[in-house]
Amino acid sequence: MRDPHRERAAGHRVWPLYVGGFLGPYGSTMVTPMVHEVAAGLHGTPQTAAAAVTVYMLPFAALMLVSGTLAERWGRRRVLRVALAAFVVATALCAAAPTMELFLTARALQGATNAFTTPLLVAAISDLVGGARLAKALSRFAAAQAAGQGLSPLFSGVGAAVDWRLAFLVPGLCGLLLVCFPPSRSATLRTATTRASWRSLANRRLALACAVSFLAYLAAVGLTVLAVLRLHDRFALGPVGIGLAASAFGAAGIAAAPLTGQLLHTRGPRLTGLVADAVMVAGLLCAALGARLLLVVAGIVLVGAAVTGLRAATNALAVTSTSDNRGGAASLALSAQFFGGAAAATLWLPVYRALGDGGFALVALVPVLSAVLLTPAGSVGGRSAGPPVRDLTSVPPRGR
Repeated sequence: MRDPHRERAAGHRVWPLYVGGFLGPYGSTMVTPMVHEVAAGLHGTPQTAAAAVTVYMLPFAALMLVSGTLAERWGRRRVLRVALAAFVVATALCAAAPTMELFLTARALQGATNAFTTPLLVAAISDLVGGARLAKALSRFAAAQAAGQGLSPLFSGVGAAVDWRLAFLVPGLCGLLLVCFPPSRSATLRTATTRASWRSLANRRLALACAVSFLAYLAAVGLTVLAVLRLHDRFALGPVGIGLAASAFGAAGIAAAPLTGQLLHTRGPRLTGLVADAVMVAGLLCAALGARLLLVVAGIVLVGAAVTGLRAATNALAVTSTSDNRGGAASLALSAQFFGGAAAATLWLPVYRALGDGGFALVALVPVLSAVLLTPAGSVGGRSAGPPVRDLTSVPPRGR
């Protein structure tokens, strides 16, 4: 049977949209398994090196408050090309930095440049695909994000076993690939004919997406950071072993994409988010309290799968919240997500140091709160933040 949606998309170069989705989360967590190696190489402390996570996420999240709307006005393709080139330069500076101060500055630049790529990719996907296939496309993008977050510790850990600077080879090459082969002009063409409006972003549906996004990453990055510490402290794993265990996060996120897409399409983002929150609670408790390495890895797997569901659900809520500024809506939801990630280490590290495994287990309260918000009674504003989203099928693909 002919698939007109697939035929319409055949002329677009869309694979860079998913590679770009991989890069943002990859940069956020890549330093965590090699903080000791970075500290030794740059004559600093592990605590200072760990700040590389925060200095990446803060400008990343802060600039995404405005980057989507600005790029809608300036032109998606132009902004993407400039931002990707700047990202490659920032990544090279990270690898070549002679001092801790310059390294942290380059990490901040990495985050700032990536703020002008990720939300535009979500908007491009929603404009390009539309209709019944949008749920599957958003799930694939969420899987690419999960792969970036989950695989970065593996690649970084393996690189750090030789030289920590090699860890920047993967994001650098991915960025360079996208500079040379960016999304096609048609894939990044904005469909709305009106000027992107800031006012259209003030709606309950987007507020809900932002709140759940924040909580999802507050928990997910909390797992990433604390699991690394627990694997080192309790099981005496080195950077390669930690990287291998942490890579289960990304593998699970990729594997969960088909099921997430089906659930999102048939049941909508609310139920998808509720199911994902329940799975995340179970995963966090396994990772925090598991007495055996296998249980900890099982917990990482469950959280990785859950995060794909939450990312897909929140992206769906965001891009269906407004029709004239999808880039701005996606950028606000993603900004909230990475603000949650930026806050995670600052919040959870002292709790873990003070309470040990019990402090780690407290992270499971976060998806419980997210689930409360996703129920109709707990919605932002006290009412449903929109129809029960089978309305993804009402988002038309380009040209219809």
